[in-house]
Amino acid sequence: MGSSSINKRSRGQHLGVTEPISLTGPTESDVIKTRELEKYLVDAGLYESQEEAVEREEVLGRLDQIVKAWVKKISRAKGFNEQVVQEANAKIFTFGSYRLGVHGPGADIDTLLVGPRHATREEDFFTEFYRILSEMPEVTELQPVPDAHVPVMKFKFSGVSIDLLYAKLSLWVIPDDLDISQDSILQNADEQTVRSLNGCRVTDQILRLVPNIQNFRTTLRCMRLWAKRRGVYSNVSGFLGGINWALLVARICQLYPNAFPSMLVSRFFRVFTQWRWPNPVMLCEIEEGPLGLPMPIITPAYPCMNSSYNVSTSTLRIMTEEFQRGNEICEEIEANKAEWDSLFEPYPFFDAYKNYLEIGITAKNEHDLRQWKGWIESRLRTLTLKIEKATSGMLQCHPHPGNFSDSSRQFHYCFFMGLSRKQGAPVHEAEQFDIRTTVEEFKSSVQYTPLWKPGMEIQVSHIKRRNVPLFVFPGGVRPPRAIKTVSTEARPTFESKSLNHTDPRHCFPCVKAIGVVCPFSDIPPAAPTVQRKPIIRLSLTTIGKKNP
Repeated sequence: MGSSSINKRSRGQHLGVTEPISLTGPTESDVIKTRELEKYLVDAGLYESQEEAVEREEVLGRLDQIVKAWVKKISRAKGFNEQVVQEANAKIFTFGSYRLGVHGPGADIDTLLVGPRHATREEDFFTEFYRILSEMPEVTELQPVPDAHVPVMKFKFSGVSIDLLYAKLSLWVIPDDLDISQDSILQNADEQTVRSLNGCRVTDQILRLVPNIQNFRTTLRCMRLWAKRRGVYSNVSGFLGGINWALLVARICQLYPNAFPSMLVSRFFRVFTQWRWPNPVMLCEIEEGPLGLPMPIITPAYPCMNSSYNVSTSTLRIMTEEFQRGNEICEEIEANKAEWDSLFEPYPFFDAYKNYLEIGITAKNEHDLRQWKGWIESRLRTLTLKIEKATSGMLQCHPHPGNFSDSSRQFHYCFFMGLSRKQGAPVHEAEQFDIRTTVEEFKSSVQYTPLWKPGMEIQVSHIKRRNVPLFVFPGGVRPPRAIKTVSTEARPTFESKSLNHTDPRHCFPCVKAIGVVCPFSDIPPAAPTVQRKPIIRLSLTTIGKKNP
């Protein structure tokens, strides 16, 4: 557990919890395909320019100056003598894609602010430091998310996106040469501090646990691009985030320590297509770990955590299907029957399902919308879980990892979920899914936050594929339907008649198809020929005020 548990090369001459699957080095074909892959990544615009790299360094330097001034200011305000004030210090660390060396143009920088024991998270970080940033003209889109699993402050500094965490150590003075990889740094730390520190500690451990950092970086860049194109890159949506993909790639690098990136990508899909979840993915031995979830991916730094805690049964199913697709395409690439661009073909989300949930949010101004959006985004996963629980897993949700904005409306965002009946489940004509209560409970729960303000509203509606709003498509133009875009086995759907949703008399077939009534069906279906259960509606009540 921690640094003492890492398998060093001197122990068994390998990294990881098992011996490598293969020590084979690259063939001539691997070298050629790796060059092709690297060219594809460059052409895809995954590498930042030298000018942008310098700008990021300057922003980090400026931020470091600000936090040092902040900690002296709050030390003085708390009544410490001048000597203590002058010795007061805070330090900025980076982690995530920037620290791993796989960030691209415009990517945010994951940063950690480490402060002394007297600098509190609630008052000094989320209140005083927030105020300091809000008064700086170079800081824009400032959004605190104090209630997140890992509390974070999001903002742009001179156009560079920053995600800033805070860790309060038990030290009175933070030394400039602080080494946060040591387990002793966690002494007397609260849970939020431990979680905040974990990002930096895990990132550093990953770089120590891979046999070839450059091959790891190229492979990780590839897998990140693939996951984003295929719609499975989003921790908050129940898929995998940056650290999860890094851990999975690092494990493949351990299993094939001498392989080049083209082979590592191929073996990634081969291994995880066959992986028997919930067997955990681990980079080093641990004494105990948080298991029992669908897709445990354990962090290598103490305390070991399951980094994929947001994954649900449905999102694991979706990712498993995507792994299978990737494996099949990589086999074709190895046989010279396909090119790399076929692997990265975007997933046609709005063509894959016949039924969707549209979650729309609005606020009174841009500042409120940013806060409201961040909060709703962090809670959408619970709606997925609640729907699946309420329907005993028979109604499956596929959350889109992105968000959309209608340019014709002010201060507005939309999120979408694809809906489908569980594959292989029997379809009963009169069966319906009652998710009205579930949706209402979700809408009621999201308003209970200190961030809520009048004007923050949310609407949830059920829409058919043909009624997906045009603003979700590039250029506002709905693309023509492909003859066969997604395998019916991979994305189970079911037939329904064409409906005119402006006429409530035509809504019953919509209910029959998926068991969720069209929002326009305020009139019961006319004279059904068979006895059916009462129609259950998705409520469209807008949250306009906070309930007492």
